[in-house]
Amino acid sequence: MATLSLPTPLRPYADRQAEVSIDGSTVGELLSALTETFPKLKNHLFADDGKLRSFVNVYVNDEDIRHLQKSETPVNASDQVSIIPAIAGGSDAGLSPEEISRYSRHLILPELGMEGQKKLKNSSVLLVGTGGLGSPAAM
Repeated sequence: MATLSLPTPLRPYADRQAEVSIDGSTVGELLSALTETFPKLKNHLFADDGKLRSFVNVYVNDEDIRHLQKSETPVNASDQVSIIPAIAGGSDAGLSPEEISRYSRHLILPELGMEGQKKLKNSSVLLVGTGGLGSPAAM
């Protein structure tokens, strides 16, 4: 069984679970088993033609499946599979597509999410008196 992480917007359709253990040997099999277990998720993940929606990003560990074998990407029991929907509209999200990609692992954390990442992006830090030894540590 692989562990599949669900982002906050999809949790209401999966009994409010942040992580689900699902059987399957490929990403396609996992997603199929997931939508069989939680049928309300199907419309959010798949288009009418049965293909994964373009704004739904799936990662196996830290690798985007679009750069691997897509839905045929093999999955082991120790793998962490994450579903990360892209933010619609782009500019109102406060993060560029590159930043969303870079911080994707932060965005799926329930403690941080999009709001927390935007706060981090807009914050600043003042370091006083770090000296010669402390200044490299400040980097």
